[in-house]
Amino acid sequence: MDNLMSEGLNLMVFGMGFVFVFLTLLVFATGFMSKLVNKLVPEPEPKPKKPAAPAAAAGNNDELIAVMTAAVHQYRSR
Repeated sequence: MDNLMSEGLNLMVFGMGFVFVFLTLLVFATGFMSKLVNKLVPEPEPKPKKPAAPAAAAGNNDELIAVMTAAVHQYRSR
């Protein structure tokens, strides 16, 4: 019985050690690959947005104000 217990503990230690070593190598490999990809393929710079036309924005504001006024009126009438 003592021999069986020692073999079980031995197998457990080697199994857990193997998993620990594998996961440690996996963390280092993914970190290295991440740095390599960022170095080889940098993120593109964002393009600046065009400003909205002033005439079109004024029309949208009038409609927006009308919608918000109607919503507030409906909320208060309840």
